[in-house]
Amino acid sequence: MTTTPHARTEDLPRSQAQRRVLIVLIVAQVLSGAGLAAGVTVGALLAQDMLGSTGLAGLLSALSITGSALAAVVVGRISQARGRRSGLAAGYLAGAIGSAGVIAAAVAGSSVLLFVAMFVYGAGTATNLLARYAGADLAAPEHRARALSTALTATTLGGVVGPNLVAPAGNLAHALGIPRLAGLFLLSSAAYATAALVLVIWLRPDPLLLARTLEAERTAETFARSDDPGSRARPAAGWRRAGVLLGALVMALTQLVMVAIMTMTPVHMHHHGHSAAASGLVIAIHIGAMYLPAPLSGWLVDRYGPLPVAAGAALVLLTAGIVAANAPDSSAAVFAMALALLGVGWSLGLVSGTAIITDAVPLATRARTQGLVDVSVSAAGAMGGMASGLVVTAVGYPLLAVGGGTLALAIVPAVVVTARSR
Repeated sequence: MTTTPHARTEDLPRSQAQRRVLIVLIVAQVLSGAGLAAGVTVGALLAQDMLGSTGLAGLLSALSITGSALAAVVVGRISQARGRRSGLAAGYLAGAIGSAGVIAAAVAGSSVLLFVAMFVYGAGTATNLLARYAGADLAAPEHRARALSTALTATTLGGVVGPNLVAPAGNLAHALGIPRLAGLFLLSSAAYATAALVLVIWLRPDPLLLARTLEAERTAETFARSDDPGSRARPAAGWRRAGVLLGALVMALTQLVMVAIMTMTPVHMHHHGHSAAASGLVIAIHIGAMYLPAPLSGWLVDRYGPLPVAAGAALVLLTAGIVAANAPDSSAAVFAMALALLGVGWSLGLVSGTAIITDAVPLATRARTQGLVDVSVSAAGAMGGMASGLVVTAVGYPLLAVGGGTLALAIVPAVVVTARSR
């Protein structure tokens, strides 16, 4: 006999299903964090080594983020049609394939293959971020920001450990006849593939599909009990549109500023005599600061609302840019401090922006809209990655850092205008 959706919801209460979803997401995100770390840590250095140009060092990051944009649409549409399990697993599998392609490109010395592979690799980055929405599908509204931040926090372990494996991964790659800088992509390919497998096997029930079933049941009960179903309060269409636009703006500007400064910091450090291990440690601290404060970011959003937190993100990003611009060339510690602030600002912006989007979009179209919004986020990151190398070549790293921080301040007037229109 076929099990009905109603029977499934009775057999697995919402709170129990939410706990299971978060546990599975935590495992998958730890793995995907390790996969994400490869491109962040050595992507620009690998591009510089193969292309022989600092100005084009940001191109590889831009291609990866452009691939992220396309993947966000595809993963969003698959999730809308078939649920989070199918969409997220497909994205992580593409990330594994892209990582393998980077290794093949490094062995063959093919810049064209490297570009194509990094484009595909970007699917893993997009999926890593899209997974946060799965954490919020079944969460109660008053705990939604903390639930989505749990998925982000889980990325910390893999994201911090990954960059610190530059040396051993490089040694393994060298033993296998692979260029050392491509060594981390061995770890990335295995990590993304395993994350996909974890989701396929254990992400059951699917959080988005179950949330839709529960929503349909609640709607049916409300209509049955109400003499005038049309009188039920609904969010204003104007606020929904404004919420989507504001959430997209907050996340896009946050991503652009973060990617631009992050991409060029290892290159700037390398030019001033810092080792790959030193820049790897700085990036590890940065990634930790991106994801580790996520529970605090979620608590702040749940407690004070997403709009004040979004404005706070802009101020933190500005501070990060100022610290990076004034960092002594010989001080890895100050670069680490600047990128830690950059990560915290990104966390505040991403969690608040995600909460704004999730609150504004109904379940019926949520996954597709979330995927489209993340396209704008990825596109902004691609612009930051592409422009970063050119800006550093033209005017230097300090001006890139200060300019990025100043650009983030555009979030503040957008928040004020939206708050007044509610």
